[in-house]
Amino acid sequence: MSLDVTRAEPLHDARQRLEHSRTSRLAQLQALDETRQATEDHLLAGQKTAMERVLKEIEEAFARIEDGTYGTCLACGKPLPAERLEILPYTRYCVACQRRSA
Repeated sequence: MSLDVTRAEPLHDARQRLEHSRTSRLAQLQALDETRQATEDHLLAGQKTAMERVLKEIEEAFARIEDGTYGTCLACGKPLPAERLEILPYTRYCVACQRRSA
């Protein structure tokens, strides 16, 4: 099996997880927009802002797949654990770097 095939399989899985995350967030945003018509609420506005931020992070993750940097921590440059990418496919940082930035 060539290296390209081995690398392509995890990226295909990552794309699927990202697509699922994007579809879920878009559906949640639509539901919030429908709810928001009935009531203006700061909590709903906060939820919408958070979902829009995650959608931006998802789009950035797609860009990292395209440029070949997906799966690498943007802070320390180390590979991100597969388990972390399964849980948060759009994550930019390893756990240690995420904690340092928080």
